[in-house]
Order: sequence, then structure tokens, then C-alpha cells
Amino acid sequence: MSSTITPLRFTGLSTFSEDFQSILTRAAQVAALPVKYLQNQQSDLITKKQSLTALGTSVQGLGNAIANLASLGESRSLTATSSNTSVAVVSLNGAATPTSYTITDVTSIASRASETTVSGFADADTAQVDADGLLELELGGTTHAIDLTAPGTNNLNGLRDAINALGLGVTASIIDTGSGATPQYLSLTATSPGETSVELRTTAGSAASNLLTNSNQGSNAVFKLNGLQVEKTDNVISDVVPGLTFTITGTTEPNESVVLSLTSGRGGLANALSGLVTAYNAAADKVKTQIGENAGLLSGDYIVGQIRRTLSQVAGYHAASGDVKSLVDLGIELDKNGVMSFNSVKFYSLPTATIDAGFAFLGSSSTGFGALGSKLDEITNPFNGLIKTQQDNYDTTDRRIGRNIADLVARIEQSQATLSIKLQQADALLNSLQGQQNILTGAIESLNVTTFGRRA
Repeated sequence: MSSTITPLRFTGLSTFSEDFQSILTRAAQVAALPVKYLQNQQSDLITKKQSLTALGTSVQGLGNAIANLASLGESRSLTATSSNTSVAVVSLNGAATPTSYTITDVTSIASRASETTVSGFADADTAQVDADGLLELELGGTTHAIDLTAPGTNNLNGLRDAINALGLGVTASIIDTGSGATPQYLSLTATSPGETSVELRTTAGSAASNLLTNSNQGSNAVFKLNGLQVEKTDNVISDVVPGLTFTITGTTEPNESVVLSLTSGRGGLANALSGLVTAYNAAADKVKTQIGENAGLLSGDYIVGQIRRTLSQVAGYHAASGDVKSLVDLGIELDKNGVMSFNSVKFYSLPTATIDAGFAFLGSSSTGFGALGSKLDEITNPFNGLIKTQQDNYDTTDRRIGRNIADLVARIEQSQATLSIKLQQADALLNSLQGQQNILTGAIESLNVTTFGRRA
């Protein structure tokens, strides 16, 4: 049903038809006043929702800025570097303390064992690999029997398939060199790096019957870390230094040292503090549009008050202890109009000890300055935040007003139809009376002519 009330068109026969049309039009206009009032309320609700969304976006931006600072506080804004990436590369894995480690004497990097048969075969499907078809695979000191006595299996294809079916961490494949009378070779490659042994024997327990080369039995990564001998089966190492992962990529020269450094960079912290300033001012500007003489429709809304209090907590946060107790100590300034700014000159002149204390001040998502992010989340959480709850309330009110408008329009249309019927009846009566009047007037005029010889 339309929420617009259109006056009915009156079609009468009497000379008062236009007057009746005016009555209908005026009645519709008067009846539409409460509908218009409700529609204005709906329009205000839409504006309020839009204003809340804009507020929420700005407050969420501030929350993201605080979360970024909390992350830096927790990690101390550490960056990991290697003095020689051709020997070792490094990445953070939870470390939170600036330090350094020295790698020396990298004599070996981890590699996979990979051997091939010493002799080739004429083909992969008919040439026998062993007289009796019974072989033994030795891998890392453990032996495994291989039976190729079934028809059609005593060949390279059968041997390859039998080895792969064992699922022992070694992959067999056939290499076709394409040259000579025996171009087919069996290749065995370990699936994981690390020093091991791989032999394929035609006689169980006899190393002399090994069919494979012995040139690459795999190797471990061997090096020293801060003078301590380390040997690992993989080049990617994450269990030696807590919170640090490094990869051995090459060997060192004699007397060469590679330094892995974890340092706290100021640049990242400066960018995050600048981001906080931008996000804070954006949120404060949105709040200002809803207070004062020219306040928007959210003036007096409790959410605006809650955001103002939270902004005050952010700007005025004060730690109970530590060399850095407030944002001011890190170069954040607030003028008399409540506009925040970042004094980068002051920040970059701070001693290293103050920067380190600054990270402690920032804390984490649950401690220190960073914990303020949870207060902002209480406002902007898309599932149960204050803004979401208020917008849901607006939606409920909007639906109720919509129903009221529909009911009111229906009653007005019914009333207008009833009024139109009554006016039609009055118009018909007037038209009848006017007809009788015309007859009576004609009779009088006829009598005057007969009696007096002229019209009255």
C-alpha cells in the first residue's frame, strides 16, 4: 500500500461540484499531516543510522590504529636481518627482545639422499634386474625385503612400483638417458633432507651386491651458533632460538661470521603513532558534528557521550610506572581545541632507552595502552557493539512506524471514500433541487407573461 495520500477526484452534476472537490482535497491534506510527521521520523532514523555508521567507521579506524600500536608493543617492532643472506636468512617467529646471534663454520647444508643404479638396463619392462627377483632395500640402517618373483615384475617398472609401495620416505623413478644399449636407470631420492644411507642389494646383508651409486647419501646442516655446534636434518631451523626462524642457504668461508640481528626500528613506531593521530582526529571530528549548537540528530545520544569519554581516555592515558607514562612522552601533542599532532622531531631525538620504554607503555592488546582497543571494540563490534545495538533499535522503530503509516493511510483512504460517497449524495440532492428550482422559475416566468405580458 502506498504511503502517499492522493485526493479523490470528485465528479458531480450540481453547480457545487468544485466546492465538494475542495472539501475532499482539504480533508486529504489535513488527514495527511500525521502521516507526514511519521514519514519525517523515518527520514530522521535513516539520517541517524548514516551518522552512526560514519561514527563507527571513524572509531573503528582509531581502534585499528591502537591495535597496530599494541602489536608493535608486543613485538617491540623488531626486524630480523642477516649480514649475509647467501649463508643464512632469518625471520621473526615470536621473538620480542632485541639481540643478535652469530653463525660460523657452516660446513654443510642439508640435502636429500639421491642415488641411481650403477648400470643401466636395455628397457624398463622386460630386462631383469635380478636373477632370483629377491632384493633388499636399506634405508637409514633399516632393511626392507623386495619380492619381484611374481610374473612380469622382475624389471625396472616392477622394482620402481615395489619400492614406492613401501612408503618409506624414498621415491623411485626411472631415468631414460636415451643413449647406448642400456639407457634405462633407476633413481632413488629421499623425500626429506638429512644425512642417511640408501642401498639396493641383490643379496640380503651383502653391501657388495649394492646396485646403487654411493655419491650422495644426503647431508645435514652443520654449523656453529654463538660457538655451539649445531647439526640439523633440515635447513629451515626454528627450534634452536626461541621466536626465531632461520634458513641455512650456503656454507661459510674460513673465519667468516654471519650475524643475525634483531633490532627495534623507530620508523615503524613513528608511522604507527602518526596513524594514531590521524585516526584520533578523524573520530574527534565526527563526534564534534553531533554536539553544540549545530549538532546533528545524534545530539544527546548516549553513544556520542560514550565515544567522547573513550577518546578522552585515549588522549589522556597514563601508565602507573615506567619511563614512558603517556603519549606526550613519545611526541604526541594535544592543542587547546583537542586536535592531536605528532612531533616527529621530538620523537626521533628520544634516547633508545625511552623508545624501549615506549614499547612497554604500548603493551599488548590486553595490557597497557593497547588494551584501550577493547573499549573501542565495545562500541564498534559488528555483532554486539553499542552502535550495532542502536542501529538494530532504529530498524525496529522504523518497521513500527512503517506499520503505523500503512494503518493510518488505510483508515484515511477509507474515510476519504466515505466522505466522497456522502458528497456525491449531497451533490445529487442539490442537483435535483436545482432542477426543481429551474422548473418552478420557468412556471413563474410563464405566468408573468400570461398575466402581465412580460417576464418578471
